[in-house]
Amino acid sequence: MYINENSSQMTMEGFYAPFAERLSSENRWVKLSRKMPWDKIEEEYLKNIDLKNGRPAISSRIAFGACFIRSAENITDERTVQAIAENPYMQYFLGLKEFDPEPLFDSSMMVHFRKRFPVNFVADVNEYLCTGKWPEDSRNVDRNESENDGDDNDNSSGTPSIELEPDESDYDANNNSGHLIMDATVAPANIKYPTDIDLLNKSREHLEKAISIYWELVPHKGHMLPYSKKKARKSFLKLSKDKKWSKNKVRKAISEQLRYVELAMERLNELRPQFECPDDYLPTWLLRRLKVIPKVYAQQKEMFENGKRSCEDRIVSLEQPHVRPIVRGKRPNPTEFGQKVHLSVVDGYVYLEQASWNNFNESTDLIACVKEYKRRFGVYPKAVLADQIYQTRFNKLYCKLRGIRLSGKALGRKNEVQKEAEKQQMYRDSCERNWVEGKNGLLKTRYGMSRVMSKLDGSAKTDLVFAILAMNAFRKLREELLRLFLRCCRLSTIILRVRERVFQ
Repeated sequence: MYINENSSQMTMEGFYAPFAERLSSENRWVKLSRKMPWDKIEEEYLKNIDLKNGRPAISSRIAFGACFIRSAENITDERTVQAIAENPYMQYFLGLKEFDPEPLFDSSMMVHFRKRFPVNFVADVNEYLCTGKWPEDSRNVDRNESENDGDDNDNSSGTPSIELEPDESDYDANNNSGHLIMDATVAPANIKYPTDIDLLNKSREHLEKAISIYWELVPHKGHMLPYSKKKARKSFLKLSKDKKWSKNKVRKAISEQLRYVELAMERLNELRPQFECPDDYLPTWLLRRLKVIPKVYAQQKEMFENGKRSCEDRIVSLEQPHVRPIVRGKRPNPTEFGQKVHLSVVDGYVYLEQASWNNFNESTDLIACVKEYKRRFGVYPKAVLADQIYQTRFNKLYCKLRGIRLSGKALGRKNEVQKEAEKQQMYRDSCERNWVEGKNGLLKTRYGMSRVMSKLDGSAKTDLVFAILAMNAFRKLREELLRLFLRCCRLSTIILRVRERVFQ
């Protein structure tokens, strides 16, 4: 049956949507607004803004909520502002009293919002959402350099001791509960695949741009550059357009570009002293790149003269000099360029254990992850499920002393019955360890971790932990819905049993 109604659209002035009367309490944004620790967010926000000078700052709830919405929907900063202006449920989540169709802030403010919420604080919010308890002491998960990048079995200074600590002397291993699943992955940055010749060519072009700006402001004679700009460009294109790159061709092209970059830096150093404040005449983006170019030139020259293909703290992008190559040896990308991330999964919830732009050995982080598990839940895990890289002799002895079963082959000889039992146990562990593989895939495909678009160091790390927070938050909502469904099923079962007994 269909009833024909008046199809003319009502005027927009007559469409008024006050939150208290029209919004559904079952909407996901309404439910999430009740779960966030807004008071804690306000305290952290006030630490990172100027309370006395300048214009009044945007509220902490709007700032944090906008970052959360961006990661939850996997959209850009501009699209986030537009989505908030169009969605009354999102505005309710941000703490507004009524619907406002105008943009609440400019999209450029999203960069400042991410700076005001450090990685460790967002990780604490994630832990509160997963466990229901606010962490008293948060561990530093934002490390730029690996602290444990030595040999796996090396018990040098800085490596935790195997022996039981004083507060563990009377610990009962029978109280262990739960499974801790761990794995490491890489969150690639949004950069072009780097090559030495392309990096040197971009350096030369940026130097020429700065020289041309200064050249127009000073009296000059002769040529602007001590070399031909067209020949330098032609030298780069000759190799980049070639289908087959031989070793001799690459060395010749890199040698020529190194010479051009050196001459351009010398000319730029001649022009800068003629200005009192030379930086005032260049755009900010160009100044940032000019600070990186001398280090790029030094690294490329060192590798060229010594015949090497790598160097310490190698820069692979002028726009994002903090990005480092992470060699993993996996197909189809043996080397990835981004931040290495160490994750742990407990009962389906993901925790960020460590994030670094430099490569690190994740097996040395197992002890810290086990201690974090004990801090969160009060007991050690019954089992730690991890791949082969974690199964070092040191880690096995550490887990054995605390009654923790570490997945993998046990030390010592075994008879046929023990071998078969171990094989079955390893199969069950590998099946359960798929949790962390699935979470890695979900973060990359649904929440944008396969290509982190933020260019700043801090913004990229904050985007990552906000993606983890959003994934856990929506899992929390699904769990509550499932609990309600199961409760209704139990109630209906009880009603049916009562009716059967009454009618009998």
